[in-house]
Amino acid sequence: MDVANKSTMSEFVLLGLSNSWELQMFFFTVFSLLYVATMVGNSLIVITVTVDPHLHSPMYFLLTNLSIIDMSLASFATPKMITDYLTGHKTISFDGCLTQIFFLHLFTGTEIILLMAMSFDRYIAICKPLHYASVISPQVCVALVVASWIVGIMHSMCQVIFALMLPFCGPNEVDSFFCDLPVVFQLACVDTYVLGLFIISTSGIIALFCFIVLFNSYVIVLVTVKHHSSRGSSKALSACTAHFIVVFLFFGPCILIYMWPLSSFLTDKLLSVFYTIFTPILNPIIYTLRNQEVKIAMRKLKNRFLNFNKAMPS
Repeated sequence: MDVANKSTMSEFVLLGLSNSWELQMFFFTVFSLLYVATMVGNSLIVITVTVDPHLHSPMYFLLTNLSIIDMSLASFATPKMITDYLTGHKTISFDGCLTQIFFLHLFTGTEIILLMAMSFDRYIAICKPLHYASVISPQVCVALVVASWIVGIMHSMCQVIFALMLPFCGPNEVDSFFCDLPVVFQLACVDTYVLGLFIISTSGIIALFCFIVLFNSYVIVLVTVKHHSSRGSSKALSACTAHFIVVFLFFGPCILIYMWPLSSFLTDKLLSVFYTIFTPILNPIIYTLRNQEVKIAMRKLKNRFLNFNKAMPS
């Protein structure tokens, strides 16, 4: 974007979820509680996996990174929305808007690849158990995490570069609580149909393709588990079910938003709230409630903390 275009649109107005003061206070309370719960829940997973040697395995290493990404995804826009409800200041600078677009696609792109890495880990563990130790080594896990961040950075840079090329010369009201291409590009002074095709091709189709790959991999895993009736198979089934729930909750809203970028703003708002606010808190709930090892490790961590407090001189 040239300097003239950028100077024409120096800031955007985030319309948020509602103009009603009562609803805004309701959203402020609910989203504040959810944000705190997200940070606490995911932090507990990171701390538990780090301090418990029984959880030092590839699956939990990937889970720790998922929790870090979820905390980041919950933080790129939610804190600003919460403070905006209190201050009534709902504007965001042009550079701030681009920053939100960058971090949104960085974290979502990284999480997509990380979820595929977690699916690959479960596939090898269940379908190729004898080769698991040689295939899923610590070096491979680190490489998968690094690759997920590299892909996320590349994807987000493409979105930002595209946004920089858009000419803005008219309305500046973004009908959402954060900046993203499906809502921002409709303010551009160009044909939105072509822009919509770009968003579908760079985000929607990629998300749909990754979801199909993940779905097929979990079908293979579940079919393999079905042929076994051992305690280990039951444990594997529980883990895979939890993984697939996370995948479905994350990919569902993303596919709907980016495959139909010209859909109604109300639908997009609801879906945006779901995958940026609700999904990050659902991940720790799903993994802790369905994973006995994590629950036991957290119980040990709590007992260690309580014993430490008792040992402290009063």
